[in-house]
Amino acid sequence: MQKLPISFYTRNVHIVAKELLGKIFVRKYSSHLLTGRIVEVEAYDGSIDESAHSFIGKTKRNEVMFNGGGLLYVYFTYGMHFCANVVTGKMNEGCAVLIRAVEPIDGIDLMSQNRFHKISLTQKEILNLTNGPAKFCQAFAITKEQNGISLLSNEIFIVNANKINSSEIVNSKRI
Repeated sequence: MQKLPISFYTRNVHIVAKELLGKIFVRKYSSHLLTGRIVEVEAYDGSIDESAHSFIGKTKRNEVMFNGGGLLYVYFTYGMHFCANVVTGKMNEGCAVLIRAVEPIDGIDLMSQNRFHKISLTQKEILNLTNGPAKFCQAFAITKEQNGISLLSNEIFIVNANKINSSEIVNSKRI
């Protein structure tokens, strides 16, 4: 497995978001590998996107977003969930791509244990294992401890996979 190079992440947030689709997210956790194909993302374009955490400028909470591409930005939301973003662009741009969903590949039993505290899942639980940003973080054991980690590290990284055709990608406005 070859990690994506730093040059992948230091580009425009919209390009990176589109090209993250189909890539494999890898988490080394508890001496196991958790992997999943990235199937849904959401781009946040720094100071021009009112929905971006960085829109208001640099704060203690969002400072990782301003450190340049190739880092994981993890934040706590609704007092109970973590969400993970891939920081993109250059220093001080404040851009990131939220990982909204992955398709589980390896380590599904451990993901199941992390999410549902059991290994044997119902069909509904299997479908809902990693199909949302907080569900993804819970299944992959991503917490504030991973905030700011380099995606070139050995703990969390993204690897190349078969490219998805543009005709298979749906692009929509945020609601």
